[in-house]
Amino acid sequence: MTGERPIGEDDLQAFVDGRLPPSRREAVKAYLADHPAAAAQVERETEQREALRARLSFKAREPIPSRLRIANLMADRQRSSRIRPAAIAAALAWLAVGGILGGWGGVWWASRSQRQAEAMSVADNAIAAHRIYVSERLHPVEVPADQEAHLVQWLSRRVGKPLTAPNLNAQGYRLIGGRLLPDSGAAAAQFMYENTGGNRLTLYARSGGNETQTSFRFEEQDEVSAFSWIDRGLSYVVSAKADRSQLLTIAETIYQQFEAASDPAKGRL
Repeated sequence: MTGERPIGEDDLQAFVDGRLPPSRREAVKAYLADHPAAAAQVERETEQREALRARLSFKAREPIPSRLRIANLMADRQRSSRIRPAAIAAALAWLAVGGILGGWGGVWWASRSQRQAEAMSVADNAIAAHRIYVSERLHPVEVPADQEAHLVQWLSRRVGKPLTAPNLNAQGYRLIGGRLLPDSGAAAAQFMYENTGGNRLTLYARSGGNETQTSFRFEEQDEVSAFSWIDRGLSYVVSAKADRSQLLTIAETIYQQFEAASDPAKGRL
């Protein structure tokens, strides 16, 4: 909007916290409507913040003990010129519940920013690798699909965690192979798939991240769509020239296959 400063990270934080004035809130809503990736991030962070509040809400719902109610404290004061320090401290502790929530939110936001930067770095690297190799016709992969067992074992050893090449035949994509890639000093694996129309899809995986599991994060860069997530200490990114709903179905299929492969009852990781 003319005359208004650009929407920044502070605006998005205030939007999640519900602290924006009405005019600025409308500006942020308009910005999010034009930036789907930012809107998806804000939606996820709002859900996480609400989850944090829900975990702490039990304390706010507890009734204030009668000895700490203002009327009773005032009555005690009239009876005595001195109020016990312990009672004052307890009353202040109840009033500070809201402040604690806000303080924890600030810590949460700082750690969120670091996690978000790490996730974006992995996704950017995965999309860049996707662009480079999907257009390669002679050597799109290092190890072809007819050596799948060797490919999975090799990449698992280099990445440092057990990997699986998902079966996407039902989604119209067949595995054509994979390769080893560098990512910020670490090893990353790329599995490549192709459909009958020649459109290629890649699954990128690397070890790392401070979280054991996250929800899907969507972004789009120059017609390449990507969903990224973390599961059991592995960062995954699935990329393709596909619309969001189609790629989400594929991402969910991959996730479900990984969950089935990690079922202890099946004796696999």
